[in-house]
Amino acid sequence: QGPVYGKQWVNWDTYEPVGDGLFRRGAGIDQVSRVVEDLKTNPASRRHIIEGWNVAQLDDMALPPCHKSYQFHVSEGRLNCLLYQRSCDMFLGLPFNLAGQATLTSMIAQQAGLEPGEIVWTGGDVHVYLNHSDAIEEQLSRPKRPLPRLRLRNAPNIHSYTIDDFEVSGYDPHPPIKVSHMPP
Repeated sequence: QGPVYGKQWVNWDTYEPVGDGLFRRGAGIDQVSRVVEDLKTNPASRRHIIEGWNVAQLDDMALPPCHKSYQFHVSEGRLNCLLYQRSCDMFLGLPFNLAGQATLTSMIAQQAGLEPGEIVWTGGDVHVYLNHSDAIEEQLSRPKRPLPRLRLRNAPNIHSYTIDDFEVSGYDPHPPIKVSHMPP
C-alpha cells in the first residue's frame, strides 16, 4: 500500500516553487512513457532508467520497493534490461520478478520499435527461508521443461495493454509446491 511501484513509475511527484521557500505539487513524471520516448529518439543514451526508490515517500509505503531500479540498454536493435532488486525471496519472489522484468522489457521494446533482448538481474539482500528448504529441494529435483514463449499484440501506447494482448505458449508447469509466504 501507499505510493509504491506504479505510483513512482508513472506519477513521480514534482514540486514547483511558489515563493518564500514554499512549493506546490507539480505535474507527475511518467518515467515509463519517458523511457519509451527516449529510446525512440536517443537509443544510445545511458539514461534509460525507471526508478522506484523515492526517498521522500518511503515512510508512506507499507513496504519500500524491492524491485527498484530498471536500466535499459540498446544493442543491435535489441532492448536489454538490468534490474537491481534491493531485497528478494529467492524461492517465491524471484521467479515472479523475472517474469515481470521480461514482460516489461518486451512491452517497452515493442513500443520503442525494438526487439526484446537479454534481461540481467542483480540482488542486494537475497534470501531463502529455512521453512522453504524441502520445497526448494523438490523444485531442484524436477526435470527441466522447455521455456514458454510470450507474444504481445501491438498496443497503441505503453499504458493501453490489456490482458488480451498477452499470449503465452508452451507453458507446461510442474504441479504447484505449497509453501508459506511468511518466514518462520
